[in-house]
Amino acid sequence: MDKQLKKALDECERLKEENRRLRALLGIPGEKQKQNKYSTDTASFSSRDRIAIFRSFFRGREDVFALRWENRHGRSGYSPACANEWKRPLCEKPRLKCADCENRELLSLTDDIVYDHLSGKHTIGMYPLLPDETCWLLAVDFDKSVWQEDAEAFLKTCDDMGVSAVLERSRSGNGGHVWIFFES
Repeated sequence: MDKQLKKALDECERLKEENRRLRALLGIPGEKQKQNKYSTDTASFSSRDRIAIFRSFFRGREDVFALRWENRHGRSGYSPACANEWKRPLCEKPRLKCADCENRELLSLTDDIVYDHLSGKHTIGMYPLLPDETCWLLAVDFDKSVWQEDAEAFLKTCDDMGVSAVLERSRSGNGGHVWIFFES
């Protein structure tokens, strides 16, 4: 077994060297020389900087946001964040739905809320459609057994059309979201 492993490692090194030689011959930068146009050293960014960057991409309504919840049976979802949620006698959940509550006081999205989201204290959702029916982003959801193939096909189409798009794996791991961010 050691002989086979050594042979495989030697072949791997030979192929790496051949790749380096061919890259140099063709003028193609090596793997370590490649730079992602979005990569940067984030170690020096303050919390305020990180929040500003996050909010510059994930822009939507500022007057409301959603909080993720999970019940004791494992069911989960998102609901608009309310200042009076579960505060008796103002909140009559579960007898009365939030949408029908006269005491509903929706919370605005603040930097503190975003900080808590980024630090894992809670998970928030946003409402991307603005009152004037415009938005700053598009999120396309892929799931089912072929989600990876579907997402790859969508990303290829975006690339063919010159549209920048980013794939994110979903919380469950059984799906993904392709994000497209608009500049104007």
